[in-house]
Amino acid sequence: MDPIATSPRFSTTDAVLYGLSAAFALLTALTSTLLPHRAWGAIAWWGYAAAFVITFVVLRRLLLTALVFVAVTVVPLVTQAVQRAGGRTDRAQEEVLVVEQMGRRLLDTGTPYLDRPAIAALPESERLLGYSPYQPGMSIFGIPRALFGAHWWTDARIWFLVATVAVMLWTLRLLADLVAPPGIVLVAQSVAVLPICALTLTTGGDDLPVLSLCLLALAFTAKHRWLAAGIAIGLAGALKLFALPAALVLVALALPLRRRTLSFAAFAFGLPLLVMLPALAVAPSAFVENVLRFPSGHGLVTSPAQSPLPGQLIASSVPAGRTIALSLLVAAGLAIGVWLLRRPPRTTAAAALVIAVGLTAAIMLIPSTRFGYLLYPAAFAALWWSLHASAPGGRWSTPTPAPASAPSSLGSP
Repeated sequence: MDPIATSPRFSTTDAVLYGLSAAFALLTALTSTLLPHRAWGAIAWWGYAAAFVITFVVLRRLLLTALVFVAVTVVPLVTQAVQRAGGRTDRAQEEVLVVEQMGRRLLDTGTPYLDRPAIAALPESERLLGYSPYQPGMSIFGIPRALFGAHWWTDARIWFLVATVAVMLWTLRLLADLVAPPGIVLVAQSVAVLPICALTLTTGGDDLPVLSLCLLALAFTAKHRWLAAGIAIGLAGALKLFALPAALVLVALALPLRRRTLSFAAFAFGLPLLVMLPALAVAPSAFVENVLRFPSGHGLVTSPAQSPLPGQLIASSVPAGRTIALSLLVAAGLAIGVWLLRRPPRTTAAAALVIAVGLTAAIMLIPSTRFGYLLYPAAFAALWWSLHASAPGGRWSTPTPAPASAPSSLGSP
């Protein structure tokens, strides 16, 4: 099944997507309090608006998706990177600075982390940037700037972009003979043009390589390539612990395969552990302070991830709210665990659905969270729907023609 051979006819879905996205980008440009976000919206809304008009013209949907990706992600991202290299200090979110500092510290000290006393010694206004709440593998995206200096092409977001595009092209190639053309477009749109993803990659970007590697792992499971799936999800976990819930669900999917389960789990959990070991050997307290204590709310400063989702609202407005929110989070985790035990996934589509539901519950209930994290369940839900609708009997499946009746040996009167 060729993913490029998608329907060229008018798509109401695309018109709605690009129309709403144009409105979101324009609203962001006019009202956001974050200057990198406003800069993204000022460019991206033109791309979305043009795509809305083009949906009324005959054009292949996947080609349009690629063009929109260039207009609303690549162009704003490169523009901000060039402006930042030229001296603008308001053209990147804190995540970009943190990742680049991780690369520098890794080269200088052997660990990308500062310990608690070193962070406490920083001026109070700089302590937030002293924290690096990512796995050590994330520092690889900061190494170009540490080695070659402040150029637009050493901006960590450029390398987030390169990694995301490379991994997603591989993912779509794997899905090409499993998913109907509309599904290929949907998966591509969920990462390439959905405003929450385009905005994130342009201004911060660290979540997109993690997400794309998770989707690649799921695509490998759909092709029954479990070793490759373990490596992909393991690399995602080496960047950010957010990938580990997806790895656990894929273990449940792999359990009936036994020996393949072991090879999958060895890489899925072994690679994140492997990248931890050098940092733990050099400064174990610094690793714990950055990767565990700070995200759980026990650092010297509070995480800026404070979007008004249910967990944050409960934690901030109800007596003992943090305990209540964490209790609800544990209850949701137990419910997902019971789901996996009683009805373990038997297909990649089923696993993608469990991951989407589980991550949605977690993002909603974690006391410190962001709207932007919803890009994860959105992409997993798109993959689930694409695989489900493309399966035999699904909405996009091609009916199998009935075999011609064999001629009767007795003939017809």
